[in-house]
Parts: sequence; structure tokens; C-alpha cells
Amino acid sequence: MTRAIPNRAGAKGGPRIPPVLLLCLALILGALPGRAAADETLYRGVFPDADRFGPMTGDPAAAAAYRADQIVGYVFRTRQVVGSVGYSQKPLDVLVGLGADGVITAARIVEQNEPILVIGVTEADLDAFADRYRGRDIRRPVRVVRLDSPDPDAVQAVSGATISSVVINDAILQAARAVARDRGLFGAAQAQLDFDGFEKADWDALRAEGSLARLRVGIGEAEAALAEQGARLFPAGSGPHDPDADFSLLYFGLATPARVGRNLLGDLAYSRARAELGADGQLVFIGGRGLYSFKGTRWVRTGIFDRVQIVQGNRTLRLTKTDYRRVDSPADTIRLAGGPPLREAALFRIEAPGLDPAEPWTLELLVAAKTGDGMAFASFAQTYRLPDRYRRAAETAIPAAAAPDWLSMWRERLVDIAVLSVALALLTVAIVFQDALVSRQQLYLGFRICFLAFVLLWLGWYATAQLSVLNVLTFAEAVRTEFRWEFFLIDPLVFILWSAVAVGLLFLGRGIFCGWLCPFGALQDLIGRLAQWLRLPQIPIPFALNERLWPAKYILFLGLVGLSLGGAADLPLALEVEPFKTAIVLRFDRALIYLLYAAGLLTIGLFVNRFFCRYLCPLGAALALPARLRMFEWLKRRWECGRQCRICAVQCPVQAIHPDGHINPNECIHCLKCQSLYYDDQTCPPLIERRKRREARRQSRNKVGAAVAAAKAAKKEGA
Repeated sequence: MTRAIPNRAGAKGGPRIPPVLLLCLALILGALPGRAAADETLYRGVFPDADRFGPMTGDPAAAAAYRADQIVGYVFRTRQVVGSVGYSQKPLDVLVGLGADGVITAARIVEQNEPILVIGVTEADLDAFADRYRGRDIRRPVRVVRLDSPDPDAVQAVSGATISSVVINDAILQAARAVARDRGLFGAAQAQLDFDGFEKADWDALRAEGSLARLRVGIGEAEAALAEQGARLFPAGSGPHDPDADFSLLYFGLATPARVGRNLLGDLAYSRARAELGADGQLVFIGGRGLYSFKGTRWVRTGIFDRVQIVQGNRTLRLTKTDYRRVDSPADTIRLAGGPPLREAALFRIEAPGLDPAEPWTLELLVAAKTGDGMAFASFAQTYRLPDRYRRAAETAIPAAAAPDWLSMWRERLVDIAVLSVALALLTVAIVFQDALVSRQQLYLGFRICFLAFVLLWLGWYATAQLSVLNVLTFAEAVRTEFRWEFFLIDPLVFILWSAVAVGLLFLGRGIFCGWLCPFGALQDLIGRLAQWLRLPQIPIPFALNERLWPAKYILFLGLVGLSLGGAADLPLALEVEPFKTAIVLRFDRALIYLLYAAGLLTIGLFVNRFFCRYLCPLGAALALPARLRMFEWLKRRWECGRQCRICAVQCPVQAIHPDGHINPNECIHCLKCQSLYYDDQTCPPLIERRKRREARRQSRNKVGAAVAAAKAAKKEGA
């Protein structure tokens, strides 16, 4: 008889499950319904007409929305679908509801780590921007504009956050179209095509797989085709021409697939072209070299490219000026390793139902020549077929995050760029020839006041191009993680200003920005001048105390750097130490607490000139750190400065001159006040002495001359 022996762990036949493990399992299982309910609540916010939602499934991931057990659309996150990131390369996530008809039901920003979106931009602003996508058909192109526009395909950006608005727009559209294609919302043909999958590929790889086709016409071939019709390719007597040389060599293909378009054009141009393209539209790339230009020049006048056309079946597609998107500097823009040099390149947008990407199509090159009684035409063609790799596979790669097209932003603001460029050129002339300027007191004073007024009114309150320590932190974060120039090129005025600041730092230190190009600094300077004109009492700060207050701004800057590196949630609030957003970007249209802070700083500035600049500005501290590395020292001093005379130290608006007479480059704003005193023979003691000696010598010469004249007169009378 066999007796069962109880297991020491407890039950018969196996080990006992530890109580702690049972408790953890119970907690996990208990949390699942709550998590599902929370997700459904979140989804219902962007798809309110659905009865229930399925789980996030598929690739790209999306949750099906059901009504009466029928799928009526999908809910998805842009972060999961396209890996969306924001301006500072940190995660950006937008929850989007998409109906089965391809219309967005709603969009909601659920995660963003952009200080530029938080500072001065309320939750209501973000919600309002996301709500502008409600009811938009993703088959139509969408573009972001700075100002309100009657164009139904335009979306107005968030004021003060145009760059981030463009990034959000591209993320929503790319993610929505990827989900729609995968779920067959665009029809069976598009559902079978994978245009969103991306991987890096060079020129040879695209050519080998057939993503790019080649059409070559030699000179001999073109001459023979025209000769059959009694025409000559070249005028009589010209030549000889090598018949084997390229008359035209074209590379072309469908650029809609991310693998082709992104590798050919780069993230910027491809992302913008896809966003502006209807969901059923296609992109065709053509690049060429040789004697014969496939563009020609007639299209500028007629609006039609008469040298190339696309033929598919019994349809001929003429390429027009409205379809054309310029590809600038082909040698720079086409980034593929091993790619041939191209004389010209172009991108053509073909909206539905023009081109069926799943079917073969032909590119025709047309050549015309005069005959004795008219014109002769020759046609050369090459067929293109989309490679099988772009047919829907079992798995679809997630496309990389969209990047906005900075070039279109620059074109949109050409007038502003021209105005800023002229202003910077004028300032450069003034700084380079500063001796000629400051030696004329009234000219210097008038120029400075007018330039500061321009910086405040136009650069600050109109163009809102106020630099911030946020730009420094964003740049440092990009260098630390993944640096991409395009994110800094989106705002042309800010990029140009930072370029000017960088040059100024290299040659003369931080003063070029702080003293001349900072709108808030200009506001403080003008308020200080107004206070002096009103004869308000100025509070003198002893130099010993002034010197001990200087480190405050450096401590603030280092604190902000620490918060940014740690990813602290309090960073946006800490950045409010700068009143730039309140006083300049939003023009005092903000909550009371921010207005009181900015007004308090400006009020102190009535009695202590440039108080914020001197003691609190973290941007000034960031720019001051490399100030001692400047190449030139153009601020002139005399040996008497600080010994026999301290007038410059007393009248320096920011007390950047030490009692011993030397100028502290970390605090100097290069306002040239000390240089105007340097040439003022009514104020500078050494010049006063020289002037008095000159006047004494002049008076002595006048007396001697008068005595001689009197003697001559007396002698003449005696005679």
C-alpha cells in the first residue's frame, strides 16, 4: 500500500505558489479592466460616435472603432505609427480618430515635451489647433500658414509656435494616411502598396531594384530620328558632334514611396511634398543631364512642360507648372552615395485619378526641330514599373518621424528676411566703422535710438524674433541626442539672428546681440532713456555690490541647464525667468501673474538701467561664457582711464567698466557709450586738456596776430 507524502510546500503533487506572487498577479489582473476603461475613455474623446473600441493591433497599430458591431473607423497614436518627435527631438504624441470615409473625427495632443509649446501657449491654444483637423479629409493636401486664410486646405498655426504646428500637422497626416492605406480605406489598390516603409538605400540600390528607371538618348540617335522627317538636330555647319555622347540622360521614378522619396530628397522636401499631396496623389521624380534640358524654358510662359509627358494606358498626362516642385541644387539635395551628377531635377505632383501607381507607365521625351515647311517631332520613351518590394508585404516598417520643410518657410517670409538682412548689414557697417559714428555725437545718438526702436517694434513686436535661452538649451539637447539642421532652419529670422550672434561672438563678444539685437534689451534701454528724460532718480549701485550681483544670472543659467538635462517637468515654469514671451512675443497679452512679473522688471529698469540684463538674464549669461574668446578688441581706452578719470565707468549703462578702467567683456553690451565719450572733447578730461591747449595756442596766435596788425597799422599812420 502506497501512502501519499504531503509536499512541504503545501498541496499535493506540486509546489505551492508564493503568496506574494499571487498578490502581484491579482493586482495585475485587477488593473487590466481599469486600463481598458481608461483607454476607451481616451478614445471616445476623439471618436465620440463609436459604441466600443477594440485593442491596439496591427502594424501600424490602431484600435478599431465599432458602432452596432460594424467597424466605422480607427483610433491611433502618431507616436506608435510614425515615431513622431517634436522640435527638440523629444517624443510628440497625438491621438487621432479617423472615420472609415477617410475623414478625421478629432485629434488631441496627449504628449508633448516642447517648452516652446508650453511657454506662453495655453492648453486651450493646443486644443484649438488640434481641433482644426476635425472633419478634414486626409485625401486632400493640408498646409500650415501663419495667418488665417480662406483656403480650405490651409490650417492656421498656433501663434508663437509655427514650427511645432508644422511638425504636428505632418505627424497627423502621415500617421492617418499610413493607417488608412493599411486598413484599405483608400481602396484595394492602395491597400496593396507599401509606401510608408523606409530604410536607407543608395543610388545603386534604387537603380538595381528598379525604383529608378533610366532613359538615355544619344546624339546620333536623336539626329537619326529627326533626319527621317527631313529635320536637323543642329544647325547646318555646326559640329562635328560625337554621336555616342549624351543628348539626354534621364533618371526617373515614382517618389511617393518613402524608401525612394526620402532617400532622394531628404526628410524635409519629402515630408512637405507628401503633406501637400492628396492621399491618392503621386510624386514623380525626374533628374537629368546632357545637352538637352527636359524642362526647357517655355513652361515659364505657357505653364506646360512640353518636352516630357507621362503615358499610362490610353491616357497622356501633361506635366504643368502647378504640378511642378523645384528641387534646388540637385548635387546637394540628392544625397545618395554614388549618384551621378545631375544638371537638373524636378518633382511633379500628380493628383488622382491621374496616375495608377500599381500599373506600369511610360515617360516620353519629346524633341522638336524645324523643317523646311514646318516642325518635326521625335519621341523617345522608357517604361517604369513599380518594383514588387513596394507591394504590400506581411509586415510594414514604421516610417521615421516627419520633418517640416524649412525651404517653404523661407520662401513665405522673403520680405521679412530682406528687411532683417538690410538691418544687419547696416549694423555691421556701423560697428566696423564705429569710430566715424561715435565721433559724431548727434549722429551716434540718433542712430542708436532709431535702431533700438526698429528692433523693438519690427523685430520684436511684429516679427516676434526674440531669441531665448530656450534656443540654447534646444541646440544643446539636439547636439547631445540627434542633431538635425532642418529643425533650426524652419524659422528663418531666428536662424539668421543666431548666425549673426555667432559671428558677433567670434569677433567682438556677446555685446552685438545684448546691446543691439535683443528686443527686450531694446525695450529696457528705451525705458531707461525715457526715465532719464523725465528726470526720474537713478539708484546708484556700488561697484562692489554690482560685481557680486553679476553671478546671479550665471547661476540661473546653470540651473536651467541642469533641469533640461534631467528632463524636469518644472523646466517650462523655470524658463519664465525670461519675460521675453510676455513682453515681446505675446505683446503683454497674457495672464496677470506674467504681466506683473514683466511690469515689475521694467519698473525697476526705470531706476536701475537694464536691471534684468545685468543680473537675471540667463541668455546673456550663456552668451557671456565664450565672450573672452573674441578675436578683436575695438573698444579704445587711454592710460588715464581708471587713474585720472572714471567718467566712462560712471556713465556706462550696465556698469561693465571696472574702477581701474578696464572693460569686462562678460558684461559689456557694446553700446559704444564709452566710445562716444572717448571722442568727446567736452567730457573726456584728456581731450579737454588738449582742447584747452589748442584753444590757448589759438588765442595766443590771435593775440600775436592782432599785435602785429596793430603795429603795422600804427606804422602806416605815422608814415
